[in-house]
Amino acid sequence: MKFNTRKFGEIDIPDDKIIAMPLGLPGFQGRNRFVLLERKETRPFCWYQSVDDPNLALVIMNPFLFHADYAVDIEPAIKEMEWKGDALDKMSVYVVLTFHDEGPYRITANLIGPIIINTRKCEAVQLVIHDSPYSHKHPVMEHQKMALHPENAVGR
Repeated sequence: MKFNTRKFGEIDIPDDKIIAMPLGLPGFQGRNRFVLLERKETRPFCWYQSVDDPNLALVIMNPFLFHADYAVDIEPAIKEMEWKGDALDKMSVYVVLTFHDEGPYRITANLIGPIIINTRKCEAVQLVIHDSPYSHKHPVMEHQKMALHPENAVGR
């Protein structure tokens, strides 16, 4: 399928790579089809590009790359999406990132709204987690900043 995007121009994606979001993406009514674009030059960041809206492309990332002990119960998603019987290794977890104007260390992740993608079915759902110890503004570069600027380390 060929479609236009604001960020990447015209792209051609095989139909079997289009990810359906039957329940939609909260805040983006009518945008129910997406593709995951992994670009070498933007790794570890990925783009979650809407097929339905050329102007909608979210920057997403695997949360375990910066928060190794992140834990999210995906059982509600499995039940709601009727994915029972699909292996957990066919589920991918991503979080939406926000880039703030204050520089590269001001990237935050929404850890209370992970996007769960069933790679076998090419379907996805965004969870909204209530009563969570996580934040929708978790600093992504926190550990990298500490390593690059040891004067910011606790106890120094």
